[in-house]
Amino acid sequence: MNVSCVMIVKNGTRTIRKTLESLREFDDVVVYDNGSTDGTQAIAREYSNVHLIEGEFDGFGTTKNRAAGYAKYDWILSIDSDEEVDTELMKTLKNDTFDTNTVYLINSLAYYKEIPIRHSGWNNQKVRRFYHKKTTAFNDNFVHERIMDEGMKTALLNGNMKHYSYMSISDFIVKLDRYSTLFATDNVGKKSSSPAKAFFNGLYSFFRTYILKRGFLDGYAGLIIAFSHMATNFYKYIKLYEMNLEQKSKRGK
Repeated sequence: MNVSCVMIVKNGTRTIRKTLESLREFDDVVVYDNGSTDGTQAIAREYSNVHLIEGEFDGFGTTKNRAAGYAKYDWILSIDSDEEVDTELMKTLKNDTFDTNTVYLINSLAYYKEIPIRHSGWNNQKVRRFYHKKTTAFNDNFVHERIMDEGMKTALLNGNMKHYSYMSISDFIVKLDRYSTLFATDNVGKKSSSPAKAFFNGLYSFFRTYILKRGFLDGYAGLIIAFSHMATNFYKYIKLYEMNLEQKSKRGK
């Protein structure tokens, strides 16, 4: 199985062991750690198939490409430290043949703690995660990065990735602050914003997640997800508004 698994991680102790256990059959797993302070590196060193790299983070797209540069093989499975490869996907990666001009999608099964999320826009998303690094790579987006597939084919692999992105309500709070800041930083001076835009984007995000995407069917977890989406979108645009003001102020001096 000439496939390298590549992940970037920071402070992933709560989930990375589950991830690395699911990757034991791969002989090359690149863990690119960007500043963990919670012992993530120690866990990675427990696995003989892991190649641990410690480096800087300068945006998701750029950092993922840098991490892939350490891979032993050209076929790259991009995986996060809160995801798990299921047995069907493992079988597919071991036994199928692949086309270098195709970017492969994988079905993502979402969880909050150990609770499967079946609605809220989370479940059964098809994510681009498997590619040949001599043919394509991630774009250089600071956030919302994606594997470039212009002029290429796409295909869905058999199997799933289980995604355990949130293990507590506090995780939602930490991540909404981080991702809203990354969005604002990436778009300052490029996109306009306003308090009204922040308010109505947040409001619509809650309505879309909880009502249109039937988050209410996910019980209390659906409410948490919908409120988190609302808060993330509000802070994305209000932070961008504030950064744009600060940039204009500096130019005016």
